Amino acid sequence: MGNPRAETDGGEVRRHDAIIVGAGFSGLYQLHLLRDRLGLSVRVLEAAEGIGGTWYWNRYPGARCDSESYYYSYSFSRELEDEWEWTERYPEHGEIRRYLDHVADRFDLRRDIQLDTRVTGASYDAAANRWTVTTQGGEVFEAQFLITAVGCLSTANVPAIPGLERFAGEWYHTGRWPQDGVDFAGKRVGLIGTGSTGIQATPVLAEQAAHLTVFQRTANYSVPARNGPMDAEFKAWVRENAAELRRKAREATNGHPFDISDRSALDVSPQEREAIYEAAWERGGLRFRAAFRDILLDKDANETASEFIRAKIRSVVKDPATAEALTPRDHLFATKRPPIDTDYFETFNRDNVRLVDLKAAPIEAIVPEGVRTRDATYPLDILVFATGFDALTGPLIGLNIRGRDGLALSEAWAAGPRSYLGLQTPGFPNLFTVTGPGSPSVLTNMPVAIEQHAEWIAHCIAHLRENGLDRIEATPEATEAWVAHVNEAASATLLPMASSSWYLGANVPGKPRVFMPYAGGMARYRSICDRVAREGYEGFALG
Repeated sequence: MGNPRAETDGGEVRRHDAIIVGAGFSGLYQLHLLRDRLGLSVRVLEAAEGIGGTWYWNRYPGARCDSESYYYSYSFSRELEDEWEWTERYPEHGEIRRYLDHVADRFDLRRDIQLDTRVTGASYDAAANRWTVTTQGGEVFEAQFLITAVGCLSTANVPAIPGLERFAGEWYHTGRWPQDGVDFAGKRVGLIGTGSTGIQATPVLAEQAAHLTVFQRTANYSVPARNGPMDAEFKAWVRENAAELRRKAREATNGHPFDISDRSALDVSPQEREAIYEAAWERGGLRFRAAFRDILLDKDANETASEFIRAKIRSVVKDPATAEALTPRDHLFATKRPPIDTDYFETFNRDNVRLVDLKAAPIEAIVPEGVRTRDATYPLDILVFATGFDALTGPLIGLNIRGRDGLALSEAWAAGPRSYLGLQTPGFPNLFTVTGPGSPSVLTNMPVAIEQHAEWIAHCIAHLRENGLDRIEATPEATEAWVAHVNEAASATLLPMASSSWYLGANVPGKPRVFMPYAGGMARYRSICDRVAREGYEGFALG
């Protein structure tokens, strides 16, 4: 099937059946499926100097996963599951990279991965039915299929604050952290951003720095992670129940192998509800959301969870004014990405930590000596931006993709992303987007979503080849219907109510305000994709 070793044409153009952009969770598994199961010639192009995708770049202090380690991993190989052991409940960034390195070695993936290769453009030739991919180093690749595995959170968003170029100290973005780390000892550090990343980084920075100033743009809810070592008894339980845990994760709404309660937060007494929340708080982690079925569906139900966490903040933070500033009131719990933490709120009780509420006194400029707000100037030696990413669309638009007749993806998505199933966009034949906008992606445990997408793409390509077909493209009609369904699914939840959420692109100035991920649930999404394939790839034009 194909010519696995057809690579060059006069040493100038390297030809393959498929090009994959990105060598993280998505790219590694897609390579394994296309090369080892379908026998295709595949090349993975990766901008970083090592594999890992998002986890290659995210090395900031405190960086770790917020899904538990025993299911933040691949499920396609039982042997892989049996031979790898996680050390903590929530794996830190280095351990995740070691895991992905192990996967790459175990399945001999490195020979088809080209590192330190940044893609600068990709264009489709309709007459040849081929994609041409160019790189920063001047290389040219051609392939029938182009698959983007660039991740949803991989394009760092540095806010355009006046004066940054004149800052006399050092500055870093958490999504582009130096491989060798940063020495904060004895330094005055400023951290801008208190989303999931800022909440993870704050306690660690406070321990390392002489002084930490946290510039808070939006107060956030957070639930304790209750992280700790993976003990032998729990590891044994996971091994014994691995098949059932993986089944539950695949069939779950959010890709996590735990059940969401079938009770309403409004159908129990205040005393019982408090006890349920207290138990969930002590257990920790994202499972807190599963305490009641309607936390993300009913505003009154959600308010019970929101107020419980607000009360926890007030009980932990000793200074009343600081506690009030840290208390979120402009959105409901989990309508933005719900962080989990280790001693985040407790950190504001330290003598060397100051909170600056930017809603009360916005940043006016970065000056050589530090950050100037409307009320004061804060001297700093190091400035850290925990300001997130141009999520979901940014990594794809950054590839400078042009489809039929030169149509730029940035133009096709000028009013917001328009895709069918999050997998394809009209005008871009044979281009597949792994966990693209319009799929569950960031609303799920990512490896579950990634495996489903990579497997669907592999089955689709196999179907084309088995039936003498060489092209597949989403139809405009199916795409418009899917975009409407994505909006409908979001509107059935409380998620769009958080107007400042990056789910809506609100963290990037000028970005269209569109709810991008599919909120209908991973299980429902999987069944839709399976039905589409069974019915001859309904909504796609095959040729």
